[in-house]
Amino acid sequence: MKIISYNVNGIRAAMTKGLVDWMRATDADVVCLQEVKAMENQVDLTPFHDLGYKVYWNAAEKKGYSGVALFSKKTPDNVVIGMDHETYDREGRVLRLDFGELTVVSAYFPSGSSGDARQDFKMAFLADFRDYAENLLKSRPETIISGDYNVCHQAIDIHNPIANKNSSGFLPEEREWLGNFLDMGFIDTFRHFDPSPHNYTWWSYRAGSRGKNLGWRLDYHLAAKALEKRLKRAAILSDAIHSDHCPILLEIV
Repeated sequence: MKIISYNVNGIRAAMTKGLVDWMRATDADVVCLQEVKAMENQVDLTPFHDLGYKVYWNAAEKKGYSGVALFSKKTPDNVVIGMDHETYDREGRVLRLDFGELTVVSAYFPSGSSGDARQDFKMAFLADFRDYAENLLKSRPETIISGDYNVCHQAIDIHNPIANKNSSGFLPEEREWLGNFLDMGFIDTFRHFDPSPHNYTWWSYRAGSRGKNLGWRLDYHLAAKALEKRLKRAAILSDAIHSDHCPILLEIV
C-alpha cells in the first residue's frame, strides 16, 4: 500500500497548480490531505473520482479554514469523522479510515504561531490528541497517523534551530511532546529510513525560502510499532509544488 500525506493549503488552489495530474502520476492507494480549506460541496471532486478514489471529508465549521480529507482506492470498512471532542471537531482536524486490521488517520494539528491564545489551544490539543491516540492503539494496534503535526522534533528537522528555539513549532515543550508520543508506541517512518539532515516538508513563502531549502519538517507518517516489519519505504516528495508544504510518502507491505 502506498500512502501519501499532503497539507495542500487549500485544495482548490492546489488543483489549479496541477494537483490532479500529480495524483494521477503518483497513483497512491490512500491520500491524506490537510488544510483543504473548503466544504466538500465547494470542490469539484469529479477528477478524483475519475482517478478511482472514494472521497471522505471533515471540514471545519469556519469557511476557508483547516479541514482534512482522505481519498482511497479501496472502500474502507469503517469511517470515523473527528476525534469525539467538540472543540477540535469544529475545526475539522481528524479523519479516520479502517481497512481490515489497518487504520489510517489524517490529522491537522493546530498552529500556535498567531499568538499566546492559539499556542495554549495547541498545547491542549496535543495533550488531548495523545489520549485519543493512546485509546485508539488499544483497539486498533495497526494504526498510521499521517499529517501536519506543526512540530519539528529535533534540531536536524529545522534549518536554523538556534534562531527558532523560541518559535512555535520548535518549542521545547512541543518537541518533548512529540518525543513522548513516539515513545508511546509510534515510529517516525521517515527517520526509520533516513537519518540525514536538510530534509524538510514546509517552507515559508518569504525570502525565497524554498529555493534555498530553509525549511521545517512538520509533516509525518507515524506508524504504530506493530507495523514496523511492514514498513517498506518513506520519502519526502519535495519536487511537488502545489502548496507551501510538500507531500510525504509511506509504503507498507
